[in-house]
Amino acid sequence: MVVTKLDRLARNTKEGIEIIEGLFEKGVKAHVLNVGLLENTTMGRFFLQTLLAVAGMKRNLIVERTQEGKALAKQRDDFREGRPRKHTKQQIQHALKLLETHTYKEVEAMTGITKRTLSKKKK
Repeated sequence: MVVTKLDRLARNTKEGIEIIEGLFEKGVKAHVLNVGLLENTTMGRFFLQTLLAVAGMKRNLIVERTQEGKALAKQRDDFREGRPRKHTKQQIQHALKLLETHTYKEVEAMTGITKRTLSKKKK
């Protein structure tokens, strides 16, 4: 089996070890592109566990930093979680007003706001 990085194989050390051991039992060798071939030997298992532990630590650090950043962002008054809005409320209201005298396709061509967005906002 070939995988680009160990952290792409499993989310944590335990899961990674279980997957790799299952492969070893079936006689499958694991080749990690940025590391090399992992074999069912004492050194191979040690190397695997060490790499999976480091990958798990990196993942945990990323999660911690993300949560810290989110906590700081939430302190701002203008914080809004999720994807930024593409259109302002005024643009949507203008497009909905245009729908009274134009078709969805015409309004979409004039404003750039899709029919799907307009129909959701119309409800």
